[in-house]
Amino acid sequence: MPDKSELRTTLRSARREHVQAIPAAMRALIFHRPPAPLLELVPADATIGLYAAGPFEAPAAAYAKFFFEAGHALALPRFATRNADMEFARHEDPFEESDCEIGPFGMFQPVATAEAIVPDLLFVPLIGFTDTGARLGQGGGHYDRWLAGHPGTTAIGLAWDMQKVAEIPQESHDMPLSAVVTPTRIYGPF
Repeated sequence: MPDKSELRTTLRSARREHVQAIPAAMRALIFHRPPAPLLELVPADATIGLYAAGPFEAPAAAYAKFFFEAGHALALPRFATRNADMEFARHEDPFEESDCEIGPFGMFQPVATAEAIVPDLLFVPLIGFTDTGARLGQGGGHYDRWLAGHPGTTAIGLAWDMQKVAEIPQESHDMPLSAVVTPTRIYGPF
């Protein structure tokens, strides 16, 4: 089995090629609305944590709009510096992102004055996943540390189908996902 670093390199390249092969008009339709079985995992009053997707990550923006319109409070990750712990802060404008600024990792995040809040359910980006809920992240450990500090949080990965792998090397600090959603399937709940 390749180590995590080798797996990240291989999957990043494959993900980039996969996404670039999808016509832009079709990409806009993918991950447009959470599938009905996934909605059964979402309590009516849940605060939903999402992420600002990078260019080749599974997009979460349409889910943010959907949950906002359904009356859920939203949160996005926020970092004070590149070395700071990840926290979540209230996200009140998923349509224009007027309440966001560019953070230390070059991604949109809530402004520094946005209220810090804790999501009940968290959509998580990933590089790879297994059909048993193992997740391969970017390598910084931000989500693993945050989930370890917030036991009981439902963590759902968003991924392209081609990101599924048979096995991911696991370490004691790796936090499993509760489910994974791809354009064609839901894995879990685990």
